[in-house]
Amino acid sequence: MSQASSVQSRYRINSMLSTGLYYLALTVFTIIVLVPFYWMARASVSNREQILMSPPLYFPTPTLENFGIVAEQVPLVLFITNSVIYATASAVIAVVTSFMAAYAFSRINVRGSGFLQWLLIITVSIPQVALIIPLYQILRSLQLLNTLTGLILVLSSLMAPFTVWVLMSFIKQVPQEIEEAATIDGASLLQILWRIVLPVTTPGIVTMLVINFINGWNDLLHPLSFSSTEEARTLSVAITYIYSYRASWGLPWNLVSTVGMIMVIPVILLVVIAQRSIVSGLTRGAVK
Repeated sequence: MSQASSVQSRYRINSMLSTGLYYLALTVFTIIVLVPFYWMARASVSNREQILMSPPLYFPTPTLENFGIVAEQVPLVLFITNSVIYATASAVIAVVTSFMAAYAFSRINVRGSGFLQWLLIITVSIPQVALIIPLYQILRSLQLLNTLTGLILVLSSLMAPFTVWVLMSFIKQVPQEIEEAATIDGASLLQILWRIVLPVTTPGIVTMLVINFINGWNDLLHPLSFSSTEEARTLSVAITYIYSYRASWGLPWNLVSTVGMIMVIPVILLVVIAQRSIVSGLTRGAVK
């Protein structure tokens, strides 16, 4: 065997080993991620006796009675409606305002703009728990406690800094010369944003809409802190309702898992539908 053939053979072996290790690591990671989801799905279609069986019953006979029990104990329709409004409005407001702020930071060079950008990003590191009391006082002074409007304003403002940072990377990909040429041709700022900047930043906008929607959908801290009535509470708060129904044998984990499945399924469907836009947005935003 010649030296070239020997080198080529070793290269193929190393390549096969690398590929095998890659898929092995990916398989292990997938199993680790899916096992908790499997147990939650299993518990949501199991009764109390099946959950407490030892050894555990891995494939129980599915039942939908848990969903009926949850619907009796929790106003699901109201909470789901509030969650959709809360998550959607917060995501849209955060993206629209952040898009305008990101364009201003990317195109307007004024003294101190760099400091303002860093100050905006630093706010992301502040624990949200530390902001509960001042935000509560602000909402109380504005008479927005126990309202979806107050919750939407709070969450959209908290999501804005990170959204601005992401959208800036997309806007900076648009050459300023194109905008200057459009201005010379008589295009207004609104036309430049709509016809030039927006098409380039669409993947980033879709990505941040999805991410912000998921954050709003899963948010528990703010609906629980700023709303004491069911009219302004979201689906995530339903878990606290189920926890209050403690039985003699402990927490009703089948009902808790049922609420978890009701929350997880819409997010999974959303990610599956928008996965191409999300991947495109994350990859295009990382490379200039």
